[in-house]
Amino acid sequence: MAIAEGCFKHLEKIFIQLDEFRGFELLRRGGDRTNYLLTKEAKIIAMTCTHAALKRRDMVDLNFQYDNVLMEEAAQILEIETFVPLMLQKPQDGVSRLKRMILIGDHHQLPPVIKNMAFQKFCNMEQSLFTRFVRLGVPTVELDAQGRSRASLCRLYSWRYKNLGNLPHVYRWPEYQMANPGFFYDFQLINVDDFNGQGESQPTPYFYQNLAEAEYVVAVYMYMRLQGYPAHKITVLTTYNGQKHLIRDVLKQRCGRNPFFGMPDKVTSVDRFQGQQNDYILLSLVRTRAVGHLRDVRRLVVALSRARLGLYAFARVSLFCNCYELSPAFSQLMERPLKVYLATEEMYPPRRKTDELPACNPFVVEDMPHMAHYVYQLYSKRVQEMRLRTQGVYQSVPIQPPPMEHHKEKSAVDPETRQEDNPEESENESPDEAEDEKPEEADRENPEAAEDEEGLRPSVEEDKSDPKEMVQTSDDNVS
Repeated sequence: MAIAEGCFKHLEKIFIQLDEFRGFELLRRGGDRTNYLLTKEAKIIAMTCTHAALKRRDMVDLNFQYDNVLMEEAAQILEIETFVPLMLQKPQDGVSRLKRMILIGDHHQLPPVIKNMAFQKFCNMEQSLFTRFVRLGVPTVELDAQGRSRASLCRLYSWRYKNLGNLPHVYRWPEYQMANPGFFYDFQLINVDDFNGQGESQPTPYFYQNLAEAEYVVAVYMYMRLQGYPAHKITVLTTYNGQKHLIRDVLKQRCGRNPFFGMPDKVTSVDRFQGQQNDYILLSLVRTRAVGHLRDVRRLVVALSRARLGLYAFARVSLFCNCYELSPAFSQLMERPLKVYLATEEMYPPRRKTDELPACNPFVVEDMPHMAHYVYQLYSKRVQEMRLRTQGVYQSVPIQPPPMEHHKEKSAVDPETRQEDNPEESENESPDEAEDEKPEEADRENPEAAEDEEGLRPSVEEDKSDPKEMVQTSDDNVS
């Protein structure tokens, strides 16, 4: 009898489900089915504030009803936009049936984007409803633990929060217990001097670029790829649109068509990368004459909190270390050497614990040309080893120490070929804009690409004893 009752309940449940989907089966058009699911079946509905504003009239006409609103990244939404999702249903007897609104955000990071300076500063339109509630003293629940970054990386921005600690998995998971292979430190501030007597430049107003930092960032990225780091775990960030385009151009020329390197996961600005993360971040701060909009501590917090395992920042240290607003973070960054310390004998994946020192002595990179020269030699070694491996004979090919004297040559990228950006847009980009295009992947269909060294010539002249290994790239312009 018990078995019969169980079977009857199972059959009854099936018929109840069929009855619920009967209306859906009677509808033929996709739009009608969508509206039916939206109003009758959906328990959780996700949308942006912009979509809510565009579709508000349609949802009200459908008699759309809901009791709770959960708004994520609320500190980056305009105050007027925050009210739109609260008004998607008709009131009952003049009273809204909305029972609960939950705002989740971080007012210590970047605010909404207001491009008109008068509205932004004098009307205070960049203040979100979330920030207004915090300033008015509305009771809030503040998180006191993070689970993204290593404990050492967390200390770079934890001073901005009250009692910010780490979740248990930050100390327990294997990826946080292992050191970054090929590097002596998990984060470093790297000083970048002028290249050919030039630091930052402006091909057009507010279109800031720094060729030395761009070449240095690309050289470190190429080194990481040669050491075995996956490209999708590396992101290149910069604080200005002009530098973003310059780095993309250098990457496409040096790495775009070479399967040894390929393109990183993203090359974008700090403003647009807010809310995202990656394992390893290469950060270019660009400016050499004035601190610029990085003086806003909220932008610095975003920049330093994107990395999970490794952060390597490239900047003019003498400029940023004197900025009072940034001193809590830069004082920690400057406790470590201002030159790249490499552990050249280590390869990815990591095998060394974070509390262990590398077995080899540090290879200290003096400047950008030094790094470019070493990467070129390392690439030549990898190509030679691959050739020997394909011939069935493998032996380690030693690398000669790079010379300390370098002859500079004109860069392969002409900054003036880039188009002019909107001045305000280069200072602060809108998070609601479309996502950057994914950088093109390496061309893996060409079997001879592994032997093609095109685009790998460093920005300095090297030993020309083997002209077949050299490729002229100095006077090419990137369109």
